Amino acid sequence: MLYRCDTIEPEVIHMKQTLWRRNFTLLTLATALGAAGGIAGGFALSFLVFDETGSTLASALILALQVIPGLVIPLLAAPWMDRMPRKPFLVGGDLLNGLLYGLAGLYLMRCSFSYGGYLGFSLLLSSLGAFDELAYSSLYPRLIPEGMEEKGYTVSAMLYPVLKVMMTPLSAVLFERMGVAWMLLLQAALSLLAAAVESRIRIHEERRMDGGRFSPRLWWSDLCEAARYLKQERGLRSIYSYMAVTNGAASGYAPLLIAFFRTAPGLSAALYSLFSVAEFLGRSLGGLVQYRIRIPAEKKFGFAFGVYQFYEIMDLILLWIPYPMMLLSRACAGFLGINSAAMRQAAVQRYLPDHLRARINAFESVCITASGSLFSLLLGALGEVLDYRLCVTLGAAFSLTVCWLTIWRSRREVRAIYQASADGQS
Repeated sequence: MLYRCDTIEPEVIHMKQTLWRRNFTLLTLATALGAAGGIAGGFALSFLVFDETGSTLASALILALQVIPGLVIPLLAAPWMDRMPRKPFLVGGDLLNGLLYGLAGLYLMRCSFSYGGYLGFSLLLSSLGAFDELAYSSLYPRLIPEGMEEKGYTVSAMLYPVLKVMMTPLSAVLFERMGVAWMLLLQAALSLLAAAVESRIRIHEERRMDGGRFSPRLWWSDLCEAARYLKQERGLRSIYSYMAVTNGAASGYAPLLIAFFRTAPGLSAALYSLFSVAEFLGRSLGGLVQYRIRIPAEKKFGFAFGVYQFYEIMDLILLWIPYPMMLLSRACAGFLGINSAAMRQAAVQRYLPDHLRARINAFESVCITASGSLFSLLLGALGEVLDYRLCVTLGAAFSLTVCWLTIWRSRREVRAIYQASADGQS
């Protein structure tokens, strides 16, 4: 065992079990602060480049470059993170994020915009974001009280969509009144506040270096250890493979949906925007249900597999059905999706050995990032020669096929992961 982590929770053992203990509450509050700042700052920056350059290509190039850190940073940082205490990574990430945004805000107040400088700044922020996300996903399971994993991941899944709905219109108002520089300073303040809240988390972690220093040879050895673990875990490989494909396909649908709503008679960008509202309402209702009701252990795999089938079939027919049915399908997908996602995350994170968690999470993150880039290119290219509706249908059909070849074909191993989570709670 390379790493040991024990939470220090003074709330006594014999009290009624509750999710909202000190550590979980502090982390949730810090996450909300950081996300609120990120939404506001991201809104401002999304307009900054186009306002300064007048080029959509310049904006697209920045988005494309931001993918690179998501492919590289997790693999570089994960072995180190599995051997070191993770709380300092989390606190330090928000602290550095706040300082960088603060400096950027001050720079824009005094100096003119530089596209080259912004490219470098964007890469730095993306690298820091990938690092911070890995620290969060690796530490988060240890701060959820035992037996409360699904509720904890339900809260996590609901937090950002709720803040997105709340902060986006507020960000538009602040952008008009304050400008980019002051909004970046606001994000800096919220990030620093998040770091201060995270520093109050009480957790004991030990550094495990096996008597030596961290080196390239040790880094490679740790990656190989994680690869050997995944090689023997068919269930995890199947889950990660399907998640990479279905999330990648969803990324590729986005430009196709926009193009369809811009060109199809009777549709518009305003109608497209209601998609996110319908899905948000479905996710919110689904989150409330998931928070209150626990699905029996023996039914978890069947429920998750059924949700995957529903998702792909709804995407398969999405652009071929009347618009009101489109909204209904998005709401239903949001309702079911948050339930299956919370269940899957709780099961997988509980199943993973703690000393391998950062490395395995890094593998999943890299797969999803790479798949998103690949599917965006493939479906975008198909959209140049085929009907947009047919492109989405083909993508969904492929995802559905992969679901059967991975999740269903490895159903015994996948079911064991869900069952291991349930057994651990009993």
